[in-house]
Amino acid sequence: MEKRPFVTKSEAEEIAKTHPTPFYLYDEAGIRQNCEAVRKAFSWNPGYREYFAVKATPSPAILSIMQDYGFGFDCSSLTELMLAKAVGASGETVMLSSNDTPAEDYLYAAKLGAIINLDDITHVAFLDELLGGVFPETMCARFNPGGVFTMSNGIMDNPGDSKYGMTKEQLFDCYRQLKERGVKHFGLHAFLASNTVTNEYYPTLAGQLFALAAEAKEKLGIHFSFINLSGGVGIPYRPEQEPNDIALIGEGVREMYERILVPAGMGDVAIYTEMGRFMLGPYGALITRAVHEKHIYKEYIGTDACAANLMRPAMYGAYHHITVLGKEDALADHVYDITGSLCENNDKFAIDRKLPAIDRGDLLFIHDAGAHGFSMGYNYNGKLWCAELLLKEDRTAEEIRRAQNPADYFATLDQTPYFEALRKEFA
Repeated sequence: MEKRPFVTKSEAEEIAKTHPTPFYLYDEAGIRQNCEAVRKAFSWNPGYREYFAVKATPSPAILSIMQDYGFGFDCSSLTELMLAKAVGASGETVMLSSNDTPAEDYLYAAKLGAIINLDDITHVAFLDELLGGVFPETMCARFNPGGVFTMSNGIMDNPGDSKYGMTKEQLFDCYRQLKERGVKHFGLHAFLASNTVTNEYYPTLAGQLFALAAEAKEKLGIHFSFINLSGGVGIPYRPEQEPNDIALIGEGVREMYERILVPAGMGDVAIYTEMGRFMLGPYGALITRAVHEKHIYKEYIGTDACAANLMRPAMYGAYHHITVLGKEDALADHVYDITGSLCENNDKFAIDRKLPAIDRGDLLFIHDAGAHGFSMGYNYNGKLWCAELLLKEDRTAEEIRRAQNPADYFATLDQTPYFEALRKEFA
């Protein structure tokens, strides 16, 4: 798969005149096209809803686009619930899927009327105390099968080493306890593998969850209103990878649905998904400028971005493709480490990467940063968060989050004796 930037060098340079690098840029046209494809892939299921994972890209402008397609929001914290509410979401269009959940998160979710997805059986009693025994009519529970998760192409992930979810015995006991507390409609949720680049993952997972739900219905006499396949549908970070085909994935889930759920009298079950990475990953980029070059034992290009802007390469050794804007078709005959300015040796966007010759001032387009990119930023070394921009369908750029400034960084010191001295510095 050839990776091409969704913005030209001239467009990026024009944007940089008013929004200095580094900045995140999101492709509205690409996002909308993908939303349409996802909705169409699962249109066979009348109750289908994508619950966009807010943690992937927690920007209200992005969430508003998701709402245009009838999608909801999967939240993992109080502030993510607040973001969902801020764009007008409430009730069952919001789901709280968290773990080790604080009381205030549960209380806010209940106030919103959000679907609460329980991660552990002990949280039934915890929630009982919080809510005074008055439970919502619809509740969800998270399953962890343990062991390793395999498909035809081998081991995909290791759920048994994951902190999330309940064993099968705990899951069934959780449903019993919820039923005793007046819950009438149930959901099942599981996340068994991360960033799978195969059309087989969702249908395989669906088959397992559908069979489990049919067994729970038979043994416990409960009604499932939805089954949530969660996330895990990935994107091809590397050019040699083939992207997932969401139409084939949706069809594979439909086949499992008709094979397992319909014969079990469960043809009214809605299918939910939480595809943060698939929804946004390819449609966001970190754009940074080459500001230094260094020639020692290796060749280095220093940029004005760093791991504080995009931590995945430093934290996971993750690959992000890089295009030198304006040199898309130039020969990649140089080998560079592409670095940032953090006082950490792992602050590298690429190691031994073959790229065209890079000159100071060149703009670098770091691909596939639309999900778990900006949202994982941090302030180490006093680095400030960069701006987020939306490349509109008319090719204009809209600022959807301004860059941080020193006043923002120091704002939480306002109750200390040092604040006035600092305020004078950034005034």
